[in-house]
Amino acid sequence: MQSEKQTFIKKYGEGYPHIKLSDGASETLRRPLKLGKKELANRIVFQPMEGCDGTASGAPGALTERRYLRFAESGAGMIWLEAVAVSGEGRANPRQLYLTEETMPAFAELAEKIKERCLKVNGYEPVVVLQATHSGRYSKPRGVPEPIIAYNNPLFEKDAPIPADRIISDEACDELPEKFAATASLAKRCGFDGIDVKCCHRYLLSEFMSAYERPGKYGGDFANRARLYLSCIEGAKTAETENFFVTSRLNVYDGFAYPYGFGVSPDGTLEPDLAEPEKLIGILSQKYGLKLLNVTIGNPYVNPHVNRPFFAGPYANPEKPVQGVERIAAITGSLQKKFPQVNMVLSGTSALREYAAAYGAGMIEDGSCALAGFGRMTFAYPEFVHDLFETGSLRREKCCAACSKCSAMMRAGKVAGCPVFDKDVYSEIYKSI
Repeated sequence: MQSEKQTFIKKYGEGYPHIKLSDGASETLRRPLKLGKKELANRIVFQPMEGCDGTASGAPGALTERRYLRFAESGAGMIWLEAVAVSGEGRANPRQLYLTEETMPAFAELAEKIKERCLKVNGYEPVVVLQATHSGRYSKPRGVPEPIIAYNNPLFEKDAPIPADRIISDEACDELPEKFAATASLAKRCGFDGIDVKCCHRYLLSEFMSAYERPGKYGGDFANRARLYLSCIEGAKTAETENFFVTSRLNVYDGFAYPYGFGVSPDGTLEPDLAEPEKLIGILSQKYGLKLLNVTIGNPYVNPHVNRPFFAGPYANPEKPVQGVERIAAITGSLQKKFPQVNMVLSGTSALREYAAAYGAGMIEDGSCALAGFGRMTFAYPEFVHDLFETGSLRREKCCAACSKCSAMMRAGKVAGCPVFDKDVYSEIYKSI
């Protein structure tokens, strides 16, 4: 019988040295992981994937609960709840989750149900993280664009700059850490195990990391550009206890040329330059004690082939999807080996379909990550964890097709899910976009 590596090479060819494949994926991914006082039952993380299906007030809706209970039944060691707004004006759409005193009982009920369902089906509770965010330039709290940006960026605005009054002021930035602190406190009261201060994909905190030309204390040099993000980390840490931790989903490479991208070479090319991301992770680890980081790159709206390697998407992919996976593997592996004390979550697994588990496990075995994250696969095939642990492999016919339809639904302002493999719920919604 051919090994996973041999069948992978037969299909994709040689030339992807950073993609490590395991022939014992089930055993590796079954291994528990100690995270402070918490212990993950296994190394599988269900990544934050927005369903855009909350209520008008921001509470989880019926489809939200359906999705997370399916995730709970899967047996993943960690379930990372999708983006939850820290303020009303920072909601990405009118159905984005929003944690407040009003909606807290519904969030507490969801957290409890996730843990109860996983315990009942699998014999253990997952570690559940809530992702806190301000959507910034993607803010559409009433269904129409109301962007709040760090600076004008021609890659996004083209020939129509956003009015200056939509550039967030330093004074408004000063208030954000308190909002992240309040959300962290509410999340802890709801029974979540941790909070993610989201700094990725060009949402507000992420955009500030490339605000090279913004004047004032939040732009220019590295210390200024990182100021808002690190202040929000500090805010969230006011809620930290031995049973409630702070983490972050962090963009370490934007894929946009300088001066509009973070983690890129200052020579104007698109080559990654990890000097500043390494400096930032060093601060997160040494000063703030973060033990877990969810590493990501690119932007799902502008260069999704970098962020979520696809077979079909909003434009012709300029590279093979496996090349995109190779980039993610190289960057994540480099950072994990430089910071072995930080448990890093690998992204971009879904594009490898039936090889996704072997990829995640191989990267763990190589020391290139600590946890294997799955995003789009969770929409398409949430029960893959059971299949993997029971049979040692994934069923190709059920794996995410990396067709970008779930992303297209979100971009169109609809609820998001998998119209290919969850047809009864999402196929008609997809047809309407």
